[in-house]
Amino acid sequence: MIKLSIITINYNDLDGLKKTVKSVQEQTYQDFEHIVIDGGSDDGSEVYIEKYSTRFNYSVSEPDTGVYNAMNKGIIQAQGEYLLFLNSGDSFYKKQSLEKVINDIEPFDIAYCNQMVIGKDKKYLKTYPETLSFVYFLKDNIPHQATFIKKSLFENFGVYDEDLKIVADWKFFIDCICKHQVSYKYLNKTLVNFYLGGISSNPNNQRRMETEKQEILASNYKAFMQDLDNVLIYQQIINSLRRSRIIRLLVKLKFLNKF
Repeated sequence: MIKLSIITINYNDLDGLKKTVKSVQEQTYQDFEHIVIDGGSDDGSEVYIEKYSTRFNYSVSEPDTGVYNAMNKGIIQAQGEYLLFLNSGDSFYKKQSLEKVINDIEPFDIAYCNQMVIGKDKKYLKTYPETLSFVYFLKDNIPHQATFIKKSLFENFGVYDEDLKIVADWKFFIDCICKHQVSYKYLNKTLVNFYLGGISSNPNNQRRMETEKQEILASNYKAFMQDLDNVLIYQQIINSLRRSRIIRLLVKLKFLNKF
C-alpha cells in the first residue's frame, strides 16, 4: 500500500489547476499517487486533464453536486494510507515541503501543518496549536489542504457530509478529535500556500458557515454546549468579582487569596 494520496478537485479553474499540478510534480518526494476530480468544467480544464492524463493515477471530469461530493469521489478512488486534499489553485510551499514532513506523520491518524495564507493585499503565516479542543473548533479549524488524514478514518466514521455546503471538513475534524478521540500531531512546518477566495474564505458565505456550524453543534454536541454555557456564566461571575472594589480590598488586606 502506498503511503500518500494527493487529491485535487477542480471546477472551472484551469489556471489554478495548472499551478497545483505543477507544484505536485515539482516535489522532491514523489512516492504518492495524484488523483484529480473535475466537476465537468467548460473552461478547458477537461481538455487539460485528458492531455496530461498520464501525470495522474486517476482522473475524471463529470458533473458533481458540490465540493464535498467531489472530495468524496477522490476518497473512494484513493489507495494511499494517508490522504491530502490539495485543491485546485493551492500549491506546496516549497519543492521540499512533502519531503520535510512525510516521515513524521506516522503513526498518527491526523497530522496537520502550517500554511501560508495569500490574498490580494495580504500574506501571512497561519500556525496552529499543538493541542486541539472543542473550544478551539468553536472558533477555528485545521486546514484540510495542510492536513494528512488516514483513509481508515473515512472508512470507520464516514466521508464528508454532502448535505453541508461549507463546513463538512470542519464537522469531520471536530467529530474525529472530540467525539472519536483519534490520535493527532501538530507538525510545526509550513506545507502549503493557501489562496484566499474559495468558498470557505468568501465573506459572503460567513452567515451560511455559522448557520451550518450551529446546526451541527445543536444536534451533535448539545451537552458540550450546555457545559460551555455554564463555564461562560461562571467566568463572567469571576470576572465581575475580580473587578469588585470590596473584593480587591479584601485581597489587599489578605482576608482573601488572589484569584
